[in-house]
Amino acid sequence: MELLLVFIIVFFAIFTQSVTGFGLALVSMPLLSALLGIQTAAPLVALFGIVAEVTLLIYYRHAFNLKVVWRLAVASIIGIPLGVWTLRNVDERIVLTMLGLVVGGYALYALLNLRLPAIKQPVWAYSVGFVAGILGGAYNTAGPPVIVYGNCRQWPPAEFKSNLQGFFLLNGALIVGTHVLANNYTVDVWRNSLVAFPATAAGIVAGLFLANRISAPVFRKMVLWLLLVLGIWLIVG
Repeated sequence: MELLLVFIIVFFAIFTQSVTGFGLALVSMPLLSALLGIQTAAPLVALFGIVAEVTLLIYYRHAFNLKVVWRLAVASIIGIPLGVWTLRNVDERIVLTMLGLVVGGYALYALLNLRLPAIKQPVWAYSVGFVAGILGGAYNTAGPPVIVYGNCRQWPPAEFKSNLQGFFLLNGALIVGTHVLANNYTVDVWRNSLVAFPATAAGIVAGLFLANRISAPVFRKMVLWLLLVLGIWLIVG
């Protein structure tokens, strides 16, 4: 039963990422952490996330802009080890509460459609990348600060989705490497990966096939409401 739930969660998370360009970790981390424990969920999500990001970046490669992504990626190198250290050394209840704040806070920001001032100087990418690295190392949730940064930099829609996939891929590769060095890839992680990888493939195929056949804005709003509920659930414990 547990492996079936892992398959369903991973499929829905990858499907969401394929349709909207975000949501892989925001959807999967709260649910998999509750099911498997965050010590297993974090390295598992990083692992199947790499497969998804490679595929999606190839699909959206024409709009990818390395010039605006490299600063984010370089700064995240410093933050990722701090995030993985937090995962291993801070009480799980505190880690899950912080994950709830990240997930719920981003959902609230997106649902309220807050208009933040435009960022003209790309130097802000370094601080954003550092924060994203910490969140990615601990929870695989590097997305929220980068999404906010992309909005403030006014990336065009196609470039926005492509840049996110590119950053997630670079960031994810560093996160997986850090988990390897920290010996976080246990037997439980590999056992669950046996169903996570097929679920990833199925989610990508279904998501890309239906991406232009369903209303992405409506689906995105439904996901955001789900994330808000999941965030509150993690906080109240």
